[in-house]
Amino acid sequence: MQAGFYLLFILAPVFDLFRLDLQADHAWLLGMEWRLGLDAFQGKGANGALAGLHIFLRLILPVFALAALLIAVSWKWGRLFCGWLCPHFPMVEFINDLVIRASGKVSVWDAERLSPHRPDGTQRRTAAGWWWPAVLVSVAVAFAWALVLLTYVLPPREVYGNLWRGELTANQGIFLAIVTTVLSLDFLFARHLFCRYMCSVGLFQSLAWMTNRDALVVGFDRQRAEACGECLPERGAACNAVCPMRLKPRSIKRHMFTCTQCGLCLAACAETQHENPAGPLLTWVSGEAARQNEAGFSATRRD
Repeated sequence: MQAGFYLLFILAPVFDLFRLDLQADHAWLLGMEWRLGLDAFQGKGANGALAGLHIFLRLILPVFALAALLIAVSWKWGRLFCGWLCPHFPMVEFINDLVIRASGKVSVWDAERLSPHRPDGTQRRTAAGWWWPAVLVSVAVAFAWALVLLTYVLPPREVYGNLWRGELTANQGIFLAIVTTVLSLDFLFARHLFCRYMCSVGLFQSLAWMTNRDALVVGFDRQRAEACGECLPERGAACNAVCPMRLKPRSIKRHMFTCTQCGLCLAACAETQHENPAGPLLTWVSGEAARQNEAGFSATRRD
């Protein structure tokens, strides 16, 4: 899912699946020109009401319909778009892995290192030399993103052709330099922090998800909490260690506000509990089970 949507993000402008052409003054959607249809309403005697109707039907209504679909999905299943479709999130996971290999931490801002053991019990080794791949990948991906974003507003043939011939215009070069710098800093130092605190798309998904007490959520079997303990030999639980958003999956839902439903914590729990006949302690729950999971947490806290 992630790889497919990432390719779509890169190739959509190339095949005119979706982009805004600033030179032609119109957008492209699924290979067809998408115009607001305002040319006929310019000049003397233009019908303002009819022009407004065209803007509503061809711009405002599609945008709100897409937003409503995103909110509806989020209300029921959480931030699925973030964890499974957003092109930023696979980069968060990939660069996280490189930084862990370099420093033993997910982020330079983390106070403590992760456990030296993976969920499957194998030893995690760190080496400072992995910082070079982490930096190079961050900058390379940032430049590639800047280039792709440029093709969303200018003809891709022109952008890629100018790059190949080394004939980028001054404006194109400035855009690529600024966006590459900003994205490089994001990939190296922010990543999950951007997803948690600065992404408006993620914020609205989280708000919708929090309003639904029956929504899909990671459930923790608190009756078997003693089987959890410190499932990794050193420094904490496997579910905490693998979460790209640096959350604690066994927490109450509101503490999981920015959960992207990626499922990595469930996979880690299943790995550490593979010899437990009762199975993993983390599972997907929804509906009444989600309510009971929340109620079970509150009862545990009171006890």
